[in-house]
Amino acid sequence: MRRRGWVLRAVGLLLLVVAAILVPGRAAAATAPAAAALGPAVTAPTLMAAAAECYRWTRTLHTGMRGRDVANLQVRVAGWAAFHSFVAIDGVFGAGTRAAVARFQAGYGLPASGTAGPGTYAKIYALQDPDCTPAHFSLAELDDSAACGGGFDGGKVSSLEVQTNVRRLMWKLEALRHQLHDVPLLVSSGFRSVACNRRVGGAANSQHQYGTAADVVSPGASLCRIALAARSAGFSGILGPGAEGHGDHVHLDSRAENAHDGLANAFFWSAPSCGIKTAGAAAAAADV
Repeated sequence: MRRRGWVLRAVGLLLLVVAAILVPGRAAAATAPAAAALGPAVTAPTLMAAAAECYRWTRTLHTGMRGRDVANLQVRVAGWAAFHSFVAIDGVFGAGTRAAVARFQAGYGLPASGTAGPGTYAKIYALQDPDCTPAHFSLAELDDSAACGGGFDGGKVSSLEVQTNVRRLMWKLEALRHQLHDVPLLVSSGFRSVACNRRVGGAANSQHQYGTAADVVSPGASLCRIALAARSAGFSGILGPGAEGHGDHVHLDSRAENAHDGLANAFFWSAPSCGIKTAGAAAAAADV
C-alpha cells in the first residue's frame, strides 16, 4: 500500500508539471505568491530607488505626522516652498510642509487645506510619467551631457545619491514650470561628472557634480522671469542675467540642502539685471 501511495503521488506531481508547461498562465498564477514573498528580499540600490520614487500613499497626512510617506510627499511639494525658503525632506509634517502642500493644492485648483489626502495624491500621480519622474522632465535631460559620455556616475557623491538629488530637483523644476503658467523649461546642463565639469570649466565644487543643479532656458519666458519665479520654488542657488557667465541661462540649485559640498548651507542669489541683488557671497564658489 505504501508503494502504491508513493506511485500515486509521483503521478500526481508529473501531471502538475505537464499542466504547468501546457498552461503557462496557471503556472504563473501558482508561483505568484512565492514571488510576492521574495519581493521584500530584493535589495539592489537601483530597485530601491525606483520603488521609493514610485511611492503611493495609504493614509491622509497632516501636521504632526511622521514617516516615509511624509518624506515622499515633501519631495513632490518642495517646489512650492515659501519665498527664500525650502522644504526639508525629513519625514516630519511641520508648518513648512503644510504651507507647501497648501500652495501645491491652490496651484492646481484643489482646496488649499494643507492636509494631503486622495485628491492631492491623485494630482501627484497625474503629474508622474510611467518611470515616476515628473511629467515635463526626464532623467535623460539631467544626466551627464552626451559630450561627456552620459550617465550619473563620476560625480562627487555616489550614482544613487546623484539620482536621488536629480529627482528632487526635477520636482522643483516641475513646480517652477507650472508657476510660470506651464511654459516649457529646457535644461541645458544638469548633472556633470567631475571630469565633465572640469572639461566645461565649472567651479571645483560646482553643484552640478552632486545632481543638485540645472541650467535652464525657455522659449516662452525671459531669463529674468524664470529667476524671479525661482525665488519661491525652493531653490537656494539662483544665478541669472547680470551674474558673470549667466547671461544666456539661469542656474538653479539646492545648495542649502547639500551637506557634501564643504560650503555653509546657505542661500546665494545673484541676477542683478533682474533686480535680484547678489547676496550670500560666501557660497558663490559653487555657482557654475
